Amino acid sequence: MSKTSARNPTVSLSGYTTSWVRCGIVLLLIVAGIAWIAVYTNVAMDHALYSHQLALKPKHNPLPWMSHLYKWNYAIGFGAAFIALILSAHASTPLGRGRGVVIGMLGCFLIGLAWIVTYYFTQNSTSFHVPVMNRLDQFNLLVGVAFMAVGFTFATKWE
Repeated sequence: MSKTSARNPTVSLSGYTTSWVRCGIVLLLIVAGIAWIAVYTNVAMDHALYSHQLALKPKHNPLPWMSHLYKWNYAIGFGAAFIALILSAHASTPLGRGRGVVIGMLGCFLIGLAWIVTYYFTQNSTSFHVPVMNRLDQFNLLVGVAFMAVGFTFATKWE
């Protein structure tokens, strides 16, 4: 065992140093972003739409601050997930080195492409609706392009 790995227990067998703090922050941000969108969609969105479209006050609103943000909730949720993916492109995470970079890059490109294609196929459909996509309207293109932009952050790390 070398002196470096004896002093630093985070050095893996491959010789790379893994930052568990960065990995934890990445996982926390992804889970927080998904949870933010899920809570808004399932709890606060009905109150936001009710008060926004009818100009009436709903009887009981469990998260009034969230319903007042309206579509900004999607920006917060997706923004947290995109920041987490950008942080995971660092060389101190498993996704930021070696084959992980290729997986992250191609994964983000394909998710962005699939998001845009799914939006175009379901935007005018009367029988099939995707819960988040039907509320984002043209912002779905922004989400798809943002996934591809995150893919480019992985591409800059590819060796």
